[in-house]
Amino acid sequence: MGYEALTGALTPREIFERREAESLAENAMRSTDTRGREKPIEPCPLRTCYQRDRDRIIHSKAFRRLINKTQVFLAPEGDHYRTRLTHTLEVSQISRIIARALQLNEDLTEAIALGHDLGHTPFGHVGEEALSEIFKGLRAQGHQGVPEHFYHNEQSLRVVDVIEYTGKGLNLTWEVRDGILNHTGDSDPETLEGRVVKIADRIAYINHDIDDAIRANILDIKDIDRKLIDLFGRYPGVRINTMVCNLVDYSGGKDIISMSPDFMDAMLRLREFLFERVYQGSAAKSENEKAKNIVRSLFFLFLDSPELLPEEFRPAGKEQLPIKVCDYIAGMTDRYAIKMFEEYFVPKVWMV
Repeated sequence: MGYEALTGALTPREIFERREAESLAENAMRSTDTRGREKPIEPCPLRTCYQRDRDRIIHSKAFRRLINKTQVFLAPEGDHYRTRLTHTLEVSQISRIIARALQLNEDLTEAIALGHDLGHTPFGHVGEEALSEIFKGLRAQGHQGVPEHFYHNEQSLRVVDVIEYTGKGLNLTWEVRDGILNHTGDSDPETLEGRVVKIADRIAYINHDIDDAIRANILDIKDIDRKLIDLFGRYPGVRINTMVCNLVDYSGGKDIISMSPDFMDAMLRLREFLFERVYQGSAAKSENEKAKNIVRSLFFLFLDSPELLPEEFRPAGKEQLPIKVCDYIAGMTDRYAIKMFEEYFVPKVWMV
């Protein structure tokens, strides 16, 4: 039985688009209002443009690699520590709940959330810092075509635009690309859906990083300001629910995505506490320099010997070599980076 018999000539996509028009808030982003893709394609009969973007991201190689990329703890041995993939799924879940409650476009929100960290390096922000330091040093030496910095959000956009699908990119819609690029930093996404992901990212990592730090005996719940615990709750699920409920109550019917001022201030204080006690000043960070050394060693190895790069990362011209080396290393998982380092820099033991 065809679509005409089932739906009266409307395709499933058209039914979804009609539902969006009827049910979403006035300030929500509708699939039919997209700015489109860099390369126009025929609409899918089953999925809206944002549902299609979500599926393209989920089926990408970069998404699969997130399972073995650091969130906070480098190459953790325990099964219950968050990875970049579990973080991404938690951000997606929180974002979808907020978008649904505010009658925003849940599909657009989900696509941005699933793609926001695709450009993260091995060893998390430590790898990001190492690549930024390398770029700064190369520029100081007069290398041409080297960026001023490396930011994972910009690399995430490069992944979906340039690297994935054997160099063709995923050809995502403008709104998803805007949300990915601006999910962190000073600039905000243009859509409310993108702004939902930006704050959901913070809600997720603040709460799950506290949970992981307690599991690793780096923190005790008693170390956290009692006023913050009384406000948000003692357990991760309770804290997330409290933050999300406040955000929905405060943002409903407005062109903003925010918690109330007192809650935003308290969340920022909790974030500052994590930077002081976990991200910068804890035993979890004691291996940072070793991780940076792996990234630096691999980068300059491939810069000096580009023939070692996989075919897809070999540049057409020498001026593009640092960028291609960066693309290759940024895409590595923690385990693969360690494996490559051992292969090239650790002597083999030969039994005689």
